[in-house]
Amino acid sequence: MPMSPRPAHAAPGRRLLAASTAWAVAAAGAAALTFGLASSATAGEFLSNGGFESGSLAPWSCTGNTGSIVTGQSHTGSYALAGAASASDNAQCSQTVTVAPNTAYTLSAWVKGAYVYLGVDGGASTWTPSTGGAYQKLTVSFTTGASQTSATVWTHGWYGQGTYNADDVSLDGPGAPASSAPPTSQPPTSQPPTSQPPTSQPPTSQPPTSQPPTSQPPTTPPPGGGLPTHALVGYLHASFANGAGYTRMADVPDSWDVIDLSFGEPTSVTSGDIRFNRCSASECPNVESDADFKAAIAAKQAQGKKVLISIGGQNGQVQLTTTAARDTFVSSVSAIIDKWGLNGLDIDFEGHSLSLDTGDTDFKNPTSPVIVNLISALKTLKAKYGQNFVLTMAPETFFVQLGYQYYGSGPWGGQDPRAGAYLPVIYALRNDLTLLHVQDYNSGSIMGLDNQYHSMGGADFHIAMTDMLLKGFPVAGNTANMFPALAPSQVAIGMPATTNAGNGYVAPAEVDKALDCLTKGTNCGSYVPKAGVQPGLRGLMTWSVNWDQFGGREFSKNFDSYFG
Repeated sequence: MPMSPRPAHAAPGRRLLAASTAWAVAAAGAAALTFGLASSATAGEFLSNGGFESGSLAPWSCTGNTGSIVTGQSHTGSYALAGAASASDNAQCSQTVTVAPNTAYTLSAWVKGAYVYLGVDGGASTWTPSTGGAYQKLTVSFTTGASQTSATVWTHGWYGQGTYNADDVSLDGPGAPASSAPPTSQPPTSQPPTSQPPTSQPPTSQPPTSQPPTSQPPTTPPPGGGLPTHALVGYLHASFANGAGYTRMADVPDSWDVIDLSFGEPTSVTSGDIRFNRCSASECPNVESDADFKAAIAAKQAQGKKVLISIGGQNGQVQLTTTAARDTFVSSVSAIIDKWGLNGLDIDFEGHSLSLDTGDTDFKNPTSPVIVNLISALKTLKAKYGQNFVLTMAPETFFVQLGYQYYGSGPWGGQDPRAGAYLPVIYALRNDLTLLHVQDYNSGSIMGLDNQYHSMGGADFHIAMTDMLLKGFPVAGNTANMFPALAPSQVAIGMPATTNAGNGYVAPAEVDKALDCLTKGTNCGSYVPKAGVQPGLRGLMTWSVNWDQFGGREFSKNFDSYFG
């Protein structure tokens, strides 16, 4: 991510979440104890430096240099791990070891602090909300998969909760390597996920063990919005320059079918009063006049392009907590659309804009004011501008696909209330929504419909995330509560245009693999779409037009080459 006045989607990600391989682990929780470990004569220790008595971290690896070895805080011995969790990093420290297939293991650690977690990648985990200033033992059991030979175990704190300590971390199982030998597998070369599923209560249900039933697409044809069969969507830095520089509207290449003006932002988080302020001449020396900007918009529209105002982004938190804020949102957004003669609206609500109140558990009948008022506002705008009004959304995976496992704060009110919070909005607007392009970047690992975790960095992540939208999925694992599939024409894949634009960039060859698999059923990797071949997939979205220009137009040229 470049150091610039605005982070990459000046928007798409509260944190830069690093990718990691999601190992196939059969989570067994406490029930794994019923399998029984081997006798003490053959059981042994699999971790190296679990007590940190070497005085150094190795072979542990911690995200963002957040881990250190300290004295005076140990459970036993002289040293302990200190993980400095911050607002942007949960200080996850991990170690990868060699394990045997189909074998039961027990992971334990003594921890101290608030919201400390212990677990294994792709499998079981446990946590404590507070240890009361003393050390507390956490224990979790798991059974390896049929062909699994490696496992990554981890401990981490939680965002904004401060430093935690861990000591005497142990992975016990049969046939451990000799205590003098280091682990046979090295720590992963990429950082493990910096965010585990957002629970402060254990999940209430396991993912479905059988494939979810097919979900039907909308019963009425979705609005096409006048888009071409395959469309390229890009965000234009219209109110700031960022490290990519300013691109005039007239200079936007013809490849772009939908141009999202970034961003309209509120006067305050709860005001609902949205303002679109164009980039100043001091920040963007080559900025055009308002008259030229408006004329260039009209020229693009004359070519069949759609120009939208995008609301939100990382810095533009919008919470419509009252009906007054809802009405102000409608009037202020209408004023922007009318002033510049725009085709519609893109909702890019991030951060804490959308969350579900405790007890709001039915995505088909939401009760949280910020959700209900947003739905009402968007329906009002759609009714005002009519059938040709273009409505798009750009949520993060946290707010959509994570809903397969977690929805809102959960039955006990302990989960992150933002998990899956876009689902009721998408569902309510499914017959008005022109295009949904989830940001498949700046994302942690997400479980797909194959019940395996998928991480950024290759075609499989985009295939798995997009397939969830095309197939539909049970919300929070409840097969009686299905989020219905969207029509392929309503779905585009969101990707960063360059390595500078966001975490999760993939090269053109990987982009083409994802498109081949989803639209032709060829070139699929480890994930095969459950929704089948979808040649009507609308296209691609990227952050951003400016970064694509900065990168020599690699992204848009590849789109043009692929779709002709």
